[in-house]
Amino acid sequence: MADPEFGEQVAQIVIRGLMAGEKVEIDGLGVFYPDDRQYFRFEERRPPQVFVAYVDEDRAAAERLYDALEAAGFAPWMDKRKLLPGQNWPRAIESAIEASDFFVACFSQNSVAKKGGFQAEIRYALDCARQLPLDEIFLVPVRLSACRLPDAIAREYQYVDLLPDWSRGIRRLLATLRKEVERRGPGRGRIEEVGA
Repeated sequence: MADPEFGEQVAQIVIRGLMAGEKVEIDGLGVFYPDDRQYFRFEERRPPQVFVAYVDEDRAAAERLYDALEAAGFAPWMDKRKLLPGQNWPRAIESAIEASDFFVACFSQNSVAKKGGFQAEIRYALDCARQLPLDEIFLVPVRLSACRLPDAIAREYQYVDLLPDWSRGIRRLLATLRKEVERRGPGRGRIEEVGA
């Protein structure tokens, strides 16, 4: 760690949380739990991270998707839930995309023609996907409403419809992600079979 002062600050946050009887989770690292016998215990946790890209008009559906992914044992990443006050959000978003095992792009009538951050996230994810082996699933488009996917996506990627049957679409998405995690093999996190 380059900055010992920062490390000390993180340690103090963990200690205060444990002293208050709370678990302390550090994204991408694991969870510290209070333990009466040994002060604390640490469980490393690295479930597959799933970046959820959406436009603000689709936030409710994106949050519903986030909750379904989390309940299924994945570690979803969504700006409204993960960005911290004062964080450089463009860099934090790029870092989250780079660190993610999957990128789920939420397409809808609201998002396909809208300019801005969503389009930039898609372009960055496409750049990241180009660096991966051709048979590795990274970008997974989902449709939240009936819409035409951008040609660059429709030409190369199969999508999942979350309409008209949300539960069926979520089951298909989760099955795809789980199958890819298993195909990749150990070291990418273990997913428990939990329903959507």
